Amino acid sequence: MYLIFDTETTGLPKRWDAPITDTNNWPRCIQIAWQLHDEMGNLIESQDYLVKPEGFNIPYDAERIHGISTELAAERGIGLSEVLEKFNIALSKSKFIVGQNVGFDVNIMGCEFYRFGVTSKMAEMPVLDTCTEYTAELLKLPGGRGGKFKLPTLTELHQFLFNQPFAEAHNATADVEATTRCFLELIRREAFTKEQLDVPADYFRRFNENNPKEIQLIGLKHINLKQASDEVRARLQKATDEAQKKQTAENTISLTDVDFVHLHNHTQFSVLQSTISIGDLVKAAAKHKMPAVAMTDHANLMGAFHFVRDVLNHNKAAKAKNQSLIDNGEEPTEVLMKPIVGCEFFVCEDHLDRTRKDNGYQVVLLAKNKNGYHNLAKMSSIAYTKGFYYVPRIDKEVIKQYKEDIIVLSGNLYGEIPSKILNIGEHQAEEALLWWKQEFGEDCYIELMRHNQEDENRVNTTLISLARKHDLKLVATNNIFYIDKEDANAHDILLCVRDGEKQSTPVGRGRGYRYGMPNKEYYFKSGEEMKALFADLPEAIYNIQEIVGKIEIFDLAREVLLPKFDIPEQFIVPEDEIDGGKRGENLYLKHLTYEGAKRRYKEITPEIRERLDFELQTIEKTGYPGYFLIVQDFIAEARKLDVSVGPGRGSAAGSVVAYCLGITNIDPMLYDLLFERFLNPDRVSMPDIDIDFDDEGRGRVMDYVINKYGSNQVAQIITYGTMAAKSSIRDTARVLDLPLFEADKIAKLIPMNLNLAKIFTFDNEQLKKALRAEEFDKVQELIALANAGDLGGEAITQAKLLEGNLRNTGIHACGVIITPDDITNFVPVSTAKDSDLYVTQFDNSVVESAGLLKMDFLGLKTLTLIKDTVKLVKYRTGIELDPDAFPIDDVKTYELFQRGETVGIFQYESVGMQKYMKDLKPTVFGDLIAMNALYRPGPLEYIPSFVRRKNGEEEIVYDLEACEEYLKDTYGITVYQEQVMLLSQKLANFSKGDADVLRKAMGKKQKDVLDKMKSKFIDQAVANGHPADKLEKIWKDWEAFAQYAFNKSHSTCYAWIAYQTAYLKAHYPAEYMAAVLSNNMNDIKQVSFFMEECKRMGLQVLGPDVNESFYKFTVNENYAVRFGMGAIKGVGMGAVQTIVENRKEGKYKSIFDLAKRIDLRAANKKAFENLALAGGFDCFTAHRAQYFHDEGDGITFLEKAMRYGSKFQENENSSQVSLFGETSDVQIPEPVIPPCEDWSTMEKLAKEKEVVGIYISGHPLDDYRFEMKYFCNAKLDALKNLEAHVNKNLTVGGIITDVQHRVAKNGKGWASFVLEGYDESAEFRIFGEEYLKFRHFLIQNNFTYMKILVREGWANAETGKKGEPRIQFIGIQYLQDVLTTFAKKLIIQMNIRELHSEMITKLSHIFQANRGENNVTFEVMETEKITKEVPVTVETNADEVEAIPDMENAEEMELNVPAVVEETKVITYLSMPSRKLKVNICGELLRELEKLQVNFKLN
Repeated sequence: MYLIFDTETTGLPKRWDAPITDTNNWPRCIQIAWQLHDEMGNLIESQDYLVKPEGFNIPYDAERIHGISTELAAERGIGLSEVLEKFNIALSKSKFIVGQNVGFDVNIMGCEFYRFGVTSKMAEMPVLDTCTEYTAELLKLPGGRGGKFKLPTLTELHQFLFNQPFAEAHNATADVEATTRCFLELIRREAFTKEQLDVPADYFRRFNENNPKEIQLIGLKHINLKQASDEVRARLQKATDEAQKKQTAENTISLTDVDFVHLHNHTQFSVLQSTISIGDLVKAAAKHKMPAVAMTDHANLMGAFHFVRDVLNHNKAAKAKNQSLIDNGEEPTEVLMKPIVGCEFFVCEDHLDRTRKDNGYQVVLLAKNKNGYHNLAKMSSIAYTKGFYYVPRIDKEVIKQYKEDIIVLSGNLYGEIPSKILNIGEHQAEEALLWWKQEFGEDCYIELMRHNQEDENRVNTTLISLARKHDLKLVATNNIFYIDKEDANAHDILLCVRDGEKQSTPVGRGRGYRYGMPNKEYYFKSGEEMKALFADLPEAIYNIQEIVGKIEIFDLAREVLLPKFDIPEQFIVPEDEIDGGKRGENLYLKHLTYEGAKRRYKEITPEIRERLDFELQTIEKTGYPGYFLIVQDFIAEARKLDVSVGPGRGSAAGSVVAYCLGITNIDPMLYDLLFERFLNPDRVSMPDIDIDFDDEGRGRVMDYVINKYGSNQVAQIITYGTMAAKSSIRDTARVLDLPLFEADKIAKLIPMNLNLAKIFTFDNEQLKKALRAEEFDKVQELIALANAGDLGGEAITQAKLLEGNLRNTGIHACGVIITPDDITNFVPVSTAKDSDLYVTQFDNSVVESAGLLKMDFLGLKTLTLIKDTVKLVKYRTGIELDPDAFPIDDVKTYELFQRGETVGIFQYESVGMQKYMKDLKPTVFGDLIAMNALYRPGPLEYIPSFVRRKNGEEEIVYDLEACEEYLKDTYGITVYQEQVMLLSQKLANFSKGDADVLRKAMGKKQKDVLDKMKSKFIDQAVANGHPADKLEKIWKDWEAFAQYAFNKSHSTCYAWIAYQTAYLKAHYPAEYMAAVLSNNMNDIKQVSFFMEECKRMGLQVLGPDVNESFYKFTVNENYAVRFGMGAIKGVGMGAVQTIVENRKEGKYKSIFDLAKRIDLRAANKKAFENLALAGGFDCFTAHRAQYFHDEGDGITFLEKAMRYGSKFQENENSSQVSLFGETSDVQIPEPVIPPCEDWSTMEKLAKEKEVVGIYISGHPLDDYRFEMKYFCNAKLDALKNLEAHVNKNLTVGGIITDVQHRVAKNGKGWASFVLEGYDESAEFRIFGEEYLKFRHFLIQNNFTYMKILVREGWANAETGKKGEPRIQFIGIQYLQDVLTTFAKKLIIQMNIRELHSEMITKLSHIFQANRGENNVTFEVMETEKITKEVPVTVETNADEVEAIPDMENAEEMELNVPAVVEETKVITYLSMPSRKLKVNICGELLRELEKLQVNFKLN
């Protein structure tokens, strides 16, 4: 007998693996239906019961699925005990329980039996399921877990078996009927085994005889439960409505004078869930004249500081505006606002439990005051640092601990109370409500939302009745994710970006659906709209006033709090303990400063003493002695740890105290560097010392700081990654399903320096001013595309709204926070996957304003470079260099700068800088400082004048004689901010503080400050006897230049680092270049670039060698640079260490000797193979091919050598002892090196490139350099911008790599391949007839010459728009054939001065040796040289402007450099074609001519 049954329930269990005794976990049964069939499939009985809900109700989410409402079940259901009794009788008649996914139903009924204490044999009965791996295999539906087929639903199974759909009714009777039909059909098809059914062998035959045709439904009549529920509800509702009308009439509250306030708002800090910026939120609240606004992001307080600051700034502006209106006798119009800092937390059962996913309920907590805010910060920190599992979570225990001064709102539909009403039941929801009421009392509010959703309406009814029952107040909110209703689409796109979905995917739950908002009601509604929505519940609006009344305004900005620095006992002053003073710290700082001064200066002159005392007094007055003590402490420790410390950076280098403490290494007295530029005595602001460490040692210094102050007091700083213009276009295009090439085309139209917002708000004049001509054209095209009204236009429109949205968070590269106490007492923190430290939730722009001490620990690669060079010099020569003691007047170093040979020199390596160095010919350190300051956009235009003045080609003029003292070093040009400061003090008696204020005002163009200062400057300077007209001119020049003027302190420090690197390059070129290569090992393009520089310098770069190489690049005894083994892929630090360590006993004699001596666990097979391929074993007798030769046994020679080494080591270690007590000396024979042919040069080089990324021992195209030079009219880089070459023929050459021959759907062949040139490559695709014509050339590593025509793109038939330009292949041939095919004539060019008999004789010999059929022409010239200026555009990159504090956007910038070029002018010219001489133009001939340094041309 088979009992097929199904249940409908109040929902789903929270845990599917819970035992049936866990009655809270398993939902209640509200309908059960069964059919009992005999073994031949005949129906015996069929039953269907609704269950009366006693002590529970049916949640809306469950009702939505099966249609059974609490009212219907109460009216038509029978008691559960009666149902259990009837079900038990049916069970007793059957042998098997059957169902679709029946395990769930068995658990539901098992739990009901347990609740009622009824015994049942159900648990022991065998189960047959129609939803199994077998039926999955039968249907073969993709999409299961682990790559398997998915388990079928009842609908899918029914469709498969009977070829007709069954609409799953979620009505137990209908489901049972369909399940029975499927089950019996599966028996008929013998889908179950006789063992499973426990039947004799002839059972299936008999069953089929009994049921010869397809099984049919038994034909039950099913009630439409949803319709029945609606009828019952309508009847009951009518009575309720009348009662409510009566009640509302009595309770009417006037809302005319009540202000509405939004309490549930998400900003962009709810990452990728809201489009609202903090500024927009505050503006929207101000626009609607709301007296307060809340910010409630998901689990974080990242926006809290910005939010509070923006609201307070609004209040400041509103007060000022109101005051001016009142003063003018008008009514004030602006409303002051309260910022309500809140957070929507994920509250789970146990925030430390990571065994199962539990995202918890979303509950809104609001801070009443600053203490409440700190409690929110604590909870948010716990959510990230301890509770993060899928999402940041807390639990009720955490809330109990930090609930003081907090208001709780019940939240949206995912809040605990609403969610339980929807999914579990009203009784459980009521229990939850009572917990929140018990904990928060008067501060607990029930949140009502009306987004025009059925589920919300149902929940609200229950929430209102529960609130009234338990005397809790209702508040109306709107769950806000965007400001205007029109932004709903942009918000939907944002959600798709977050989930990686297409917008075309329908919104819903489950496979094939995506997350999205149910409608467009989640916007910032006006107070009037909200009042209209809640007109029937005025109290929900009225109660908001009460919440706003409880909120106190607080500011999160505060003075910086320094961690306590422990000073020695003899400096402790007892009064400090009483009044919190810093006398002891000041005494200790003074002591350390003067001790340092004795070391720094031979004699402490009155001038030095005066400066030190002035600085120490300023530090004492501003209250920052602790800051200096902390910094000097970890810098001293860094030096102890052998970490290189930079000479200083930024304005801190202007402090003599910092110099004496060893914080900086440049003497400010020597270079006129000013302390007040760093710490203004009149305007106290936090000093900021940024420190450069070598990038390898930076981590060690951070570890010291963490250990000293404790890991709970040290944190890194968060960074917010926003959607830039191009990424917002690409993201939007992906979501809207815009083809990739179109998205790419749009993105390429966006210029580097303007975002979409500016592009679409600027007028044409403003755009022309901001953009270059070609950029302006592209922007015009972009604007036209946006207005086109197609999908591309829609993508641009929506991308405008998404631009600037927060996309992800990261960690600030160098910022570190140190606090006096546990960091969570000051700011909320989170974690990051790249760091073990806490990460502040506030970003770099506000941490200091929030009172945190920020240190910048910068890793500077150049310091590692200097350190490595010093080590290499010591290793080779034994000389111990001290970079800080390099003489500042070294002639060889200045000569290097004068020749412009500054590749690899810090800050001076760009093409533009090289050119200026050649022009300037620097002779003193001051020249280098000035050039470092001038080589930036803006002051660049002053460089030619600076150069001419330096070289005596332009007169040096000073506006006033008094200016000469400070402008002499820069030849009368104001280059530094310090010069403006010193001159304002000298000419007009400005105080040091005023001078610094002037510098700041000029740099930031603060017009109101400048206007006040100008009159003061001119009046006081005139009083000092200076003429007013000259002063006017000086002031005007300053205004023009001061915004460009640079910080001399920073420029000096970085010029000193540059000087150190140049000194090393001039005196120890091989060591320096080896260190440069080592420090760029991870960037193979840079390695290639610097290897070219080595070639230019005449330095040999040798490939890796196990007998000479180390991990990094080094210099050998022949003064050649040796490749570092660390640059080879697959050869790790461990392998290199064992090779180097065991080499100390003597060089390796052979591959066997190497294998015997090194640790083969550290150097694995991959390391051996890649070393061989890169040439690391070339020092041994075998050639590279032999290592990979296999003599038919499937084992390469290299592997045999490794096995030999392994066996030898085993033998050594086991040290077997013979019978006579001697060590056995068993000889293991060395494998024989197999004879085989060596690889070709190309093969060898290709394998080198595979393991290193570049060709080491040469370049395969070197043999074809003449073909490339004379017959290729374009580099492969030109193909990156095809637009510029439309309708042009281009000829290119290179090596073919990565060929893939393919067949299209139409059966035609095509191919894709990559062509590689010297240092660039391009990918091509070739189709149709061109493919058939040229496919035999498309072979891996083929040297190929191609002629192509760039044609206009195909036009779109619908829009007429042209696509990307395309390439037509005109011809492809071997590069080897190019000279013979195209070289027709050799032209020898000679200067009359170079003509002598010896040269003629040599040429004659060369021509005799290369006779052939090609003509020769001689061109003889007499020339003279002339010079002229032409503008040249050079690019600088982020590395060059690296660490310039005043440079905001250090992306790539282009500078127009006026270059002076030498031109050769021909005076006399004679061309003589030779009639007799005929040569064979070939590579050999041309190489011979090159050796003779003869100029020649072809054709």
